Amino acid sequence: MAYRTINPFTNETLATFPDLTDAELAQKLDCAQATYKQWSKQPFSARAAIVGRAAQLLRQNNEHYARLLTLEMGKLYRESLAEVELSADILQYYADHAEEFLAPQKLTEKSGRGDNAMLVSQPLGIVFAIEPWNFPYYQLARVVGPQFMAGNVVVVKHASNVPQSAAAFEQLFRDAGAPEGLYTNLYATRDQLGEIIADDRVIGVALTGSEGAGAIVAAQAGKALKKTTMELGGSDAFIVLDDADMEKAVKWAVWGRMNNGGQCCVASKRIIVADAIADEFLDRFETALAKLVPGDPMDEKSGVPPLSSQAAADQLNDQVALAVKHGAIAIRVGEAPPETGAFVQTTILTGVTAENPIFHQELFGPVAMFFRVGDDEEAIALANDNPYGLGGSVFTSDTARGVRVAEQIETGMVYINHPTWTTCDLPFGGVKRSGFGRELSSLGIQEFVNKKLIDVVPIDAAP
Repeated sequence: MAYRTINPFTNETLATFPDLTDAELAQKLDCAQATYKQWSKQPFSARAAIVGRAAQLLRQNNEHYARLLTLEMGKLYRESLAEVELSADILQYYADHAEEFLAPQKLTEKSGRGDNAMLVSQPLGIVFAIEPWNFPYYQLARVVGPQFMAGNVVVVKHASNVPQSAAAFEQLFRDAGAPEGLYTNLYATRDQLGEIIADDRVIGVALTGSEGAGAIVAAQAGKALKKTTMELGGSDAFIVLDDADMEKAVKWAVWGRMNNGGQCCVASKRIIVADAIADEFLDRFETALAKLVPGDPMDEKSGVPPLSSQAAADQLNDQVALAVKHGAIAIRVGEAPPETGAFVQTTILTGVTAENPIFHQELFGPVAMFFRVGDDEEAIALANDNPYGLGGSVFTSDTARGVRVAEQIETGMVYINHPTWTTCDLPFGGVKRSGFGRELSSLGIQEFVNKKLIDVVPIDAAP
């Protein structure tokens, strides 16, 4: 699998890590199962003590954790700090609320026998998490926080280009007092992934990643009759209606497209603007983007970091070239990036037609597609003309109008007057080829628990 740290700002290989051996994998799964048998019996208070302590340690050592993120995948250091804080928020949220979310639910029984029926939530076993590189801690927190509090244990296969971040999160829980086997980081090979999914002790798979990876893993899990949650790609529409606050819309368009270097599943990738204001919006959008200076992600003056890898940069540049070849216009914005490192020039693509090969593709980086529409119906149709259905946003001064538009957008999430984003108390997930299942909020902790019915029938009930 070639787990290695390559600094995307310099393209220098800094560290390599050996693949997991089959013997090591067997030992780690044995340990995880043994730990599950004990952890599942722990009261919520004991689980919360460890999960809450991990949140505290993240905040206390935020600079240490943030530097690893910037080193391995190149995100701006200030954004790395924000990710550490968000991850701590998620862990603390589940430490505080899991018992409430999983409390037994009394059911109304209508047979007339006087049954005392209830629904209880019980842990199931080992959850296998397969996670991507773009948010190395946040992606982990939104799985392990709820799963640990539900009484499950987690084994993790993280992205091969963030091995130090992966190890750091495992060490975080050790430092928080977690038993060995509660959180297990695996430098697993591709062949081993199928073995892990098929193992009888693994009860489900939580994957965040590409559509292709999701299809492969879902097929393997389906063959093994394992439940999955899939958070896959996205090509979010950022709709600006003709009555939108122009200043606010431009500001959020820049943030929505450029946050995390544009490498975000819910980034605002397709900017759809009412024709009446499109010229002004495009001019102001381009001007605002040009103020973001590409450079060292550790430098607070930098606004455009490198992509996560040279391969990612090459792929995005190839997509831009493909778009232009088929008639799109590429507006190169701002300063040229450094020649060394995995940089891509900030770009706005206009004139992208439905016949263009990239029309239905996801662009992962600082490249936006810009479209003009005549009315709300055309904006909705364009937003829905996409295989993905993760998030989206609508900008308007009339919130009722915004809600009417949002209700017709085929995605799992829509924000009014804000780009799609994430907080610990709001559900996250998509439809169509963006996947299925939900993470975060009260929904996220329900995905891998046994919702067991216990019905106490009166002893004198007639047979």
